[in-house]
Amino acid sequence: MRKQLIEMLEGRKDEIIQIRRYLHENPELSFKEEKTAQYIADYYNGKDVEVQRNVGNGYGIIVTINGGKPGKTIALRADFDALPILEETELPFKSKNEGVMHACGHDGHTAYLMILADCLIQLKDQIPGSIKIIHQHAEEVPPGGAKSIVDSGVLDDVDNIFGIHLLPIAPAGHVGYHSGFSFAGRSYFKLGIQGVGGHGSSPHRANDAIVAGSYFVTAVQTIISRRLNPFDAGVITIGSFDGKGTFNVIKDRVELEGDIRYMTVETKGIIEKEVRRIVSGIEAEFGVQCELTYTSDYPPLYNDPEVTAAVKASLESANDPDIKEVEEYPMMSPSDDFAYYLEKIPGCYFYIGCTPKGVEKPFFNHHPKFDIDEDSLIVAAKSVGYVVCGYYGLE
Repeated sequence: MRKQLIEMLEGRKDEIIQIRRYLHENPELSFKEEKTAQYIADYYNGKDVEVQRNVGNGYGIIVTINGGKPGKTIALRADFDALPILEETELPFKSKNEGVMHACGHDGHTAYLMILADCLIQLKDQIPGSIKIIHQHAEEVPPGGAKSIVDSGVLDDVDNIFGIHLLPIAPAGHVGYHSGFSFAGRSYFKLGIQGVGGHGSSPHRANDAIVAGSYFVTAVQTIISRRLNPFDAGVITIGSFDGKGTFNVIKDRVELEGDIRYMTVETKGIIEKEVRRIVSGIEAEFGVQCELTYTSDYPPLYNDPEVTAAVKASLESANDPDIKEVEEYPMMSPSDDFAYYLEKIPGCYFYIGCTPKGVEKPFFNHHPKFDIDEDSLIVAAKSVGYVVCGYYGLE
């Protein structure tokens, strides 16, 4: 079956690219992907599969391929939402929806998985088990789509789960993996500080919220430098400090928003505890009132070591000219709600290099000029195909 599957994928490389380009031209934002979901669902019309729509808290789609023999159930996931970014590429198939762009590769994820799924459907009599294809909505915006799909119970029978992400950190043909904690978890906070306004000439009659906020900005950085183990990773970013006013008026209120990244659940707990402690200290020291909203968006992404070792073995034994290098990558600081699947189901999320040919410094995901080498799409399809065949022992 493995040979059949790979030959089928090779024969449909252009079709994968065509689907990717259609999706790239017609991006939709998280939780608003109605037309994209319809396009995906229509693709499976008439095929011998079960299709569940509107799974979770949005437009999630689960396609179940029941094999010809009993066995384990696996899941393969691709996300299909886009970002609120004005595209700045000169691609002939650039976004037709101004201000919305597939700047993270989700168009490529969906395109490869649609074709791979169709090939697996045609070969399903040879599969000793079942495969659930997850076309997931809203990866980019918390709470995301993954957690709601897990909570729906549709994956309760899944033994293992797999997914890939296109990343321009290597040329097409390079596949990366990392065992254990691999992507950072992410939390969000918003802090309102209420002081007392006044005239710039009379600070004793006021209580400056900007000064209190400024102390908070510098104090939270000591969490990373003085509260975490030096061998643990954490990042606190103050992305917004809204304190605009008039030059000679003491501001009575400011609002700050921040982004927090961490590689382990333990580090997550330490950072949250310390942020709350510092907020209490700011209130006591400056006599202000603080309103803190603190939410955990996505957990750290944990690749099961045993499953990851099996993925590595399947890729290294592929002996495929399109897969030129299989290499271990370090932990990375982006976040992905695929982590919610991995909290419940042992699996592996690995990486497909997609740096455009001839480009030394590619634009990274979420940049308005982000682009991929479309040869990476067949690498993605084949890589996941080899993993599926290796999982079921199909040669």
